[in-house]
Amino acid sequence: MEPYELTILRSLRKIIRVVDIHSRKINTQFQITVPQLLCLYSVARNPEHTMSELAHDINLGTSTVNGIVDRLEAKELICRRRSDKDRRKVFLDLTKKGKRLIHHAPPLLQETLSKKMAKLPELEQATISLALKTIVQLLDAEDIDASANLIPNDALNKENHSP
Repeated sequence: MEPYELTILRSLRKIIRVVDIHSRKINTQFQITVPQLLCLYSVARNPEHTMSELAHDINLGTSTVNGIVDRLEAKELICRRRSDKDRRKVFLDLTKKGKRLIHHAPPLLQETLSKKMAKLPELEQATISLALKTIVQLLDAEDIDASANLIPNDALNKENHSP
């Protein structure tokens, strides 16, 4: 029997690998990164989003989001629109091309995991959560920010993104 630590390390490597494969698949199929896709989902949910609201929603810095929005605009997936009431405010809107892309994009990995986790008994969910928290502690990784790019599960509902 393989020692527990090797089984755990092998499992962690598989998790890292599946995240990488999923990200590459989205990039290859749709010529878009996962953070760009998250921005599109967020704008679809919140049509009157400003740049700072978008940054807050997906837990990234405003300057990072500005670069992402520049690239999305260059790909004609999003457009900026000045407010009629306050010309200083700039709203972000999906284009028809952007709406089509998120309608056809595969679910994010977190959505798939969340749906499958919800089918497990609560005790098993708690056990997995506690085990992963313990691994984070063992790796001295408690202070590493991992909140970026996590959005609420209901926000990923594809019905909200129909073209």
